[in-house]
Amino acid sequence: MKSILIIEDEKSIAELERDYLESHGFNVHIEGRGDIGLQKALADGYDLIVLDVMLPKLDGFEICREIRAKQDIPILMVTSKKEDIDKIRGLGLGADDYITKPFSPSELVARVKAHLARYERLTADKPSTGQVIQIRGLLIDKQARRVTIHDEEAMLTGKEYELLLLLASHPNRVFEKEELFERVWGLDALGDPATVTVHIRRLREKIEHDPSKPQYIETIWGVGYRFKV
Repeated sequence: MKSILIIEDEKSIAELERDYLESHGFNVHIEGRGDIGLQKALADGYDLIVLDVMLPKLDGFEICREIRAKQDIPILMVTSKKEDIDKIRGLGLGADDYITKPFSPSELVARVKAHLARYERLTADKPSTGQVIQIRGLLIDKQARRVTIHDEEAMLTGKEYELLLLLASHPNRVFEKEELFERVWGLDALGDPATVTVHIRRLREKIEHDPSKPQYIETIWGVGYRFKV
C-alpha cells in the first residue's frame, strides 16, 4: 500500500483529501505544521507528498526545497492562489505538479495516481544494457540513471532526467511542449504544459555553460524544443 503525507493546516480540507485517498487504497497521514511536516517527510519514507503552500512555522516552498535536496519523490503542491508566479516558483523548487484550491477530490486522486505510476515506471528495475548517450561533454548513463557534464555530475530530479533523456534520445527532433508534457508527465489534460518550460529552464541551469545561450537544448520559437547535435 502506497503511503502519502498530507501537509495541510486546514483540518477540514486535509481530512477530505485523506478520506478520498484512503477510499482508493492509500495509506494517508496528516500533519498541520510545516516544520513537523518536513521532519516526517524526510524521516518516514512516504511515496508522495501533498504539500500546501501556506503553512504555520515553515511554508510549502521551503519544505519543497528541503525535501528535493534530499529525496526524489513526487511532490504535489496545493495553492489557494491563482497567480502563475506561485506555480512557477513551486515547480522551480522541484515540485512535480500543482493543484489550485478549490479542486475536486477526484482530481486530486487522479493526479496522485498518475504521479505514483509515473514514478514507478521511472524507478523500476530494468535489464542492464550499459547504454550511454555521450554528446559534446554531456554523458547520460541509462543504467546508472546518472548525468555528467564535463566529468561533473549534474544532480537532476526524476522529471528532469526523463525530460533530458527523451530529448537526447531523439537528437535534432523538434518536440512540441504538449507532446513533451504528455510523454514525461503522462497527465494529459490534468496539468499545464507550462510545466515543461520551467523544467527546461532548470535543466539548462544544470547542464548548460551559459543557460541564456544553450548548446544542448534549443528553443524552437512557437513550437517547442530540440536537442542539438
